[in-house]
Amino acid sequence: MVRTLVALTLLLALGGPQSPVRVVMQTDAGEIEVEIDSAHAPVTAANFLKYVDAGLYDGGRFHRTVRPDNQRDKPVKIAVIQGAADASRKSEFFPAIPLERTNKTGLAHKDGTISMARDGPDTATDDFFICVGDQPELDFGGKRNPDGQGFAAFGRVVRGMDVVRRIQESPAQGETLQPPVKIHSVRRSAGAL
Repeated sequence: MVRTLVALTLLLALGGPQSPVRVVMQTDAGEIEVEIDSAHAPVTAANFLKYVDAGLYDGGRFHRTVRPDNQRDKPVKIAVIQGAADASRKSEFFPAIPLERTNKTGLAHKDGTISMARDGPDTATDDFFICVGDQPELDFGGKRNPDGQGFAAFGRVVRGMDVVRRIQESPAQGETLQPPVKIHSVRRSAGAL
C-alpha cells in the first residue's frame, strides 16, 4: 500500500503519465497526422515538438525519397521520405540532441514510424523521416549506417500514409525530390489528448 502511494505521488509530481501528442502536417501532397511517443523517446519527442511549437517546420519541405529504384549502389536498401524545417530560419534551429537508440526506447522502425535523421550519433536536429514499410536496418544494430547505432524513432503516422506514399513516389533526381513537397504547417492537433 505504501509503495503504491509513493508511486502515485511520484506520477503526480512528474505531471502524470505522458499522453501521446498528435501533430498534423499540412503539405502540398495532403495531410499527415503523427502520434508522438514522449513516454518512450522523451528527448527526441521534445526536440521535434520544440521545432513544431516554434513554427520552424512551416515553410519547410519533404526533400528526399528513398526507394528501390534510386539506391541501386547501396548494399542495404531502405524506403523512407525525409523532411526538414525551413532552411531560411537555420539561425533559430536548436542544438543537436543525444541519440535515443531503439534498443533503449523499445521502439522500432515499422511502416509509418517517424524518426530523426542524423549523420553521426548525437547529431540530429530538425530533419526527420517517415518509414514506408518495415525498416529493421534503421534500428539499433541495423546495417544501413556503418556505426550500427540506428536512428531515433519517436512516433508513428496515424492518418495519411496514402500521402506519405504519394510523396515517396513523386519525381526525383536520385534521392532528391524534384520539386520538393512543401510543408505549409505543422501543428499540435487541437483534438489531441
